[in-house]
Amino acid sequence: MNQLIECVPNFSEGRDMGIIRQITHEIESTEGVKLLNVDPGKATNRTVVTFVGPPAAVIEAAFRAIRKASELIDMSKHKGEHPRMGATDVCPLIPIAGISMEETAVWAQKLGERVGKELGIPVYLYEAAQKNKERSNLSVIRAGEYESFFKKIKLPEWKPDFGPVEHSVHAGSTVIGARDFLVAYNINLNTTSTRRANSIAFDVREAGRVKREGNPVTGKIVTDAKGNPVNIPGTLKSVKAIGWFIEEYGIAQISMNLTNIQITPVHVAFDEVCKKAGERGIRVTGSELVGLIPLNSLLEAGKYFLRKQQRSTGVSEKELVCMAIKSLGLDELSPFKPEERIIEYLLRDKTKGKLAGMTLTSFADETASESAAPGGGSISAYAGALGVSLGTMVANLSAHKPGWDERWEEFSDWAEKGQAIKAGLLSLVDEDTHAFNKIMEAFALPKGTEPEKKIRTEAIQTATRYATEVPYQVMQLCFDSMSILRAMALEGNPNSVSDAGVGALCARSGVMGAFLNVKINASGLADKSFASEIVEKGKSLEEKARAMETEILDIVNSKIK
Repeated sequence: MNQLIECVPNFSEGRDMGIIRQITHEIESTEGVKLLNVDPGKATNRTVVTFVGPPAAVIEAAFRAIRKASELIDMSKHKGEHPRMGATDVCPLIPIAGISMEETAVWAQKLGERVGKELGIPVYLYEAAQKNKERSNLSVIRAGEYESFFKKIKLPEWKPDFGPVEHSVHAGSTVIGARDFLVAYNINLNTTSTRRANSIAFDVREAGRVKREGNPVTGKIVTDAKGNPVNIPGTLKSVKAIGWFIEEYGIAQISMNLTNIQITPVHVAFDEVCKKAGERGIRVTGSELVGLIPLNSLLEAGKYFLRKQQRSTGVSEKELVCMAIKSLGLDELSPFKPEERIIEYLLRDKTKGKLAGMTLTSFADETASESAAPGGGSISAYAGALGVSLGTMVANLSAHKPGWDERWEEFSDWAEKGQAIKAGLLSLVDEDTHAFNKIMEAFALPKGTEPEKKIRTEAIQTATRYATEVPYQVMQLCFDSMSILRAMALEGNPNSVSDAGVGALCARSGVMGAFLNVKINASGLADKSFASEIVEKGKSLEEKARAMETEILDIVNSKIK
């Protein structure tokens, strides 16, 4: 697997788009990296940039951007709501694929060393890149901010990891590190009070607040036996939070860093802030995402809010994302465009899913053209996808049927299973055509010399085997969908029983059609043992599908006489 890391530098400029564009140009002009997102904030006077690529390319792009920021941003004139200490305030690296956190930390150290040596900017390492865990926390390093660092940097315990022991008047100092994926997330309040927003932030953040005697604000700080302040922990683990007022919006916000969204997901943080705000007479009006978010975070949020409504969670990905956006109020302050804010959508290969993304008419036209693909395998997968979609529809209608409220979870579970099978079959619509094309590419290889003949023969066999396995996967998924269709015929909304029957017809057609492709491709395999085995398994699946279709149609016909 190719190594892939993400870099999310935060630059201390959020108002002058000319400066921001010059910085991001340095990233875009670096070969091998992909700029995913640029998120400027006027009130914070800060821009969060996200890009990905192989480690060496990302480090080069990050260095160029840090260099350009140090040339263009004058920290002596910088004002903004967000804590900051340098033109490039913080530059984290995040492992995405094929690389460990330990390896990512080494790359962060290399970047830090280069910035310190070549640019003369003091660099502090943090999180996984910092060996001294007493100074690995970003907020601890940044305490005092730009204005106080002229003195802080002279303290022995705050000597930079790289670069001069002299805080730059123009560029400030920079923090570089390696960390897990972090979601920067702001929750909007119907108040202008920073103090009240901070109180809510202290209620929820893991660090909580200092314990005081009597008055929680002005009372004497309670200390332990060693004289250290005693803390009252907040209610959310892996969450950092502060309250601030955003003049641009005219509201106060809870600004949060969700450092482990497996422990505290976005929707849990949102609901907890709603609860704590309500206890203080304040209402949450929406929220704001800074930078990017993983797709699963919004899918889980969508399901969470649907469950609260006792609604089926077995709806499409698009519907789940929409539910999350509306429930979290992510579009309150500005339009929220999923294709620009969800990391998987930005990284996806746009050449994949070409057929499944077509309109019905375009797909039919493509199939009817002179090209041999898409052919029977893709059509079988699509027939199966239509069949299971009907079963999923019946499940969702049943979950929402008046008088059946107590059964919504039962049908929601069936609908979720249907959505998963539908997604698998839709991907196989394109994969079957891809497998066919691989065979054509193998046949096009040169066959002049003996070595070339051997390479060509092996490539043809490998491609043919894969072209046999893909339609078998279609068979399996189509057959699996029939259990959903049977359940819906038996237990689902009786007004939609005919839809379950049509779905069964599609599913059986998908099984039988895909089996034709299994057999024709298996006949060209030199590995006769594998060919025989997969054909026998296919026969068994086809027989089961025929029997299941008969059973489902008998149920359907008994109910619509």
